[in-house]
Amino acid sequence: MKIAISAESTIDLPKEILKDYEISIVPFTVILGDKEGLDGEITPDEIFDYVSKTNVLPKTAAINEYQYNQYFSKLLETYDYVIHFSLSSKISSSCSNAIKASEEFNGKVFIIDSLSLSTGIALQAIYASELVRKEKYTIDEVVEKCKKRIPHVQASFVLARLDYLYKGGRCSLLSALAAKIIGIRPQILVDNGAMRPGKKYRGKDNVVVKKYCEDTLNEFNNPDHSIGFVTATKYDDEIYEIGVEALKKAGFKKIYKTVAGATITSHCGEKTLGILYINDGDEGHD
Repeated sequence: MKIAISAESTIDLPKEILKDYEISIVPFTVILGDKEGLDGEITPDEIFDYVSKTNVLPKTAAINEYQYNQYFSKLLETYDYVIHFSLSSKISSSCSNAIKASEEFNGKVFIIDSLSLSTGIALQAIYASELVRKEKYTIDEVVEKCKKRIPHVQASFVLARLDYLYKGGRCSLLSALAAKIIGIRPQILVDNGAMRPGKKYRGKDNVVVKKYCEDTLNEFNNPDHSIGFVTATKYDDEIYEIGVEALKKAGFKKIYKTVAGATITSHCGEKTLGILYINDGDEGHD
């Protein structure tokens, strides 16, 4: 029995990690004025340059039902089943489109609403990949085990600016103005699939990121230490290393530094950084 593990480009993993865990992806579309391209072809730097010059945010287009149909059909030429992890249904219509498309494949395609984004999705897909490699579980057992961990995914990040989220309809004007005028750096938490504000920070990048990491690890203090992510839209290595050191100090065994792709970047802007892990302890996941 061959099972494909799949996600959208919003999983925010580089090609080498996708290859290591045998995860297939299907890309969102990113639109910069008259230019349209796939997430992965259009880079975050192009987005920052476009917004800086035009003061207009890029648009992103969810994968539609037809695109999913073609994508799943191609995977099923090689695999017996597909387990697809979708960007949270509370953030994008992509999940519902994937579910509709899956109905054409007679129970061979399973859609899991990650209720997360970015490497919060990656944590789930990697876990599924590891289960599949053990070759000891049925397709239904793999799906069930993955679903049980979804509520424990800790996905959060700290922002330098709120105008991207505001223009994308994901935060209030009052919050955006407060952040701009007062210099507030807000923490955003993904809670049951939706984004909500957390703590507020002020200060230089290194001070803010260090305090955010400390607060997050203190609040979500029952991690599965096997894997953690430090994911950012654009930051110097020294800022990334603050996140890496925080996870090392907390006892994480494998730590990946990743860069958010064009879709996630379109909604978060520059100097956004998060640490992400599954907060359900070290035992009982096999």
